[in-house]
Amino acid sequence: MKLQEIIQGLETTNIYGPTSIDINGVHIDSRKVAKGDLFIAMRGTQSDGHAFIPKAIEAGAIAVLCEEVPEMMKDFEEVAFICVPNTEMIAGVVATRFYGNPTSKLKLVGVTGTNGKTTIATLLYRMFRQMGHKVGLLSTVCNYIDDKAVPSTHTTPDPISLNSLLGQMAEEGCEYAFMEVSSHSVAQHRIAGLEFAGGVFTNLTRDHLDYHKTVENYLKAKKKFFDDLKKNTFVVTNLDDRNGLVMTQNTQAKVATYSLRNLSDFKGRILEDHFEGMLIDFNGHETAVQFVGKFNASNLLAVFGTAVMLGKDTDEVLRVLSMLKPVSGRFETVRSPKGYTAIVDYAHTPDAIANVLSSIKEVLGSRGDIITVVGAGGNRDKGKRPLMAQEAVKGSNRVIITSDNPRFEEPADIINDMLAGLTDEERQNVLSITDRREAIRTACMLAKPNDVILIAGKGHEDYQDIKGVKHHFDDKEEVKKAMGCNS
Repeated sequence: MKLQEIIQGLETTNIYGPTSIDINGVHIDSRKVAKGDLFIAMRGTQSDGHAFIPKAIEAGAIAVLCEEVPEMMKDFEEVAFICVPNTEMIAGVVATRFYGNPTSKLKLVGVTGTNGKTTIATLLYRMFRQMGHKVGLLSTVCNYIDDKAVPSTHTTPDPISLNSLLGQMAEEGCEYAFMEVSSHSVAQHRIAGLEFAGGVFTNLTRDHLDYHKTVENYLKAKKKFFDDLKKNTFVVTNLDDRNGLVMTQNTQAKVATYSLRNLSDFKGRILEDHFEGMLIDFNGHETAVQFVGKFNASNLLAVFGTAVMLGKDTDEVLRVLSMLKPVSGRFETVRSPKGYTAIVDYAHTPDAIANVLSSIKEVLGSRGDIITVVGAGGNRDKGKRPLMAQEAVKGSNRVIITSDNPRFEEPADIINDMLAGLTDEERQNVLSITDRREAIRTACMLAKPNDVILIAGKGHEDYQDIKGVKHHFDDKEEVKKAMGCNS
């Protein structure tokens, strides 16, 4: 593609060098640059891409998109320098142009909110594939180009990787794509230039304040996604969340609501709830599903509503919904030969922990105790740590506070931050065990028949991030070993 086609219509401050040249690739990482590529110098939170312009040129870049022209520009007359006010804001637009505007060739639906994004996006992907469509998925757990898995590193990839994946989906004939839209991706303009067919809002509770600083900023980032949707799109929003209608105040999209408590376009009611699944009334249609808990019922309503808004028949949607299984690391149950149950869940915010524990309690009743194993991630929002401990204690009979992904913090310091939220009386039912493997073993030793162990925080993750090194660690594997299960 010609450089002049890529930059056409962009707000530029200066252009130096030839623009009729052919561009072979676009990158924001100088280490990935090859001969004939365009390098975009972005100011990141950790480093400034402008410092890597010489390295990119050395690797073969023939064009540079930047905010400031480097002094060494005069030494590279054959390289085109395109100056713009903000490279972060237009990197997505440049990427989507280079990859042939892939979202104009398929229906893309974005799912945003604090909790439930992975479950909803993944179930929509699985549902539409079962209906016979070629489908793409962009999620925290794994990306998929129809049936081809592509490892995931972020909830929402950088704009270049994102458009590359969407481009591959379009080339493979995908008709739909479902993606998690993180607040970071909105704030950092990673989704700029994409055309969405619709958006889903799940809920909003405290998270990522290490980046957004305030809940208001976090809310604004989520809301901007819906503000930017066009007239011919739709929104499916959660009426049970106080921010459900706030998100849609300024959207041009058609708004549909879902709820377990209020009158809504997509109304649900739990009729029966067991650890094996639920019987739910979806708009007057009783359907048995293989999921547990109110939060999952809410997620399934979002899936139901989104599929219907995409034009699918209600009966067909519910038929497929009844066959779907839980997403990896989301309320996954493991039964012990000794009669107790373990549940592995990704819950890593105070609200998510409260929701999971509430769902367990509703099904368990007074038949047994709840033992919760929980930690908090290092180098992330410290303010939620005591709140997570409080919710764990409030909803459990025993709590074991342990290590999660400490990253570059000391596990003991994170545990102490969590304990700081508890009273002396509350600490009587709390154990602190830094080693996560030992914490899971201890929970299994304490458990009696009919008890439930919740292992929260890591879910699908198969590693522990310690001092920059990812060590293999899988909660589901560990709890099976502790139970003495063969598989």
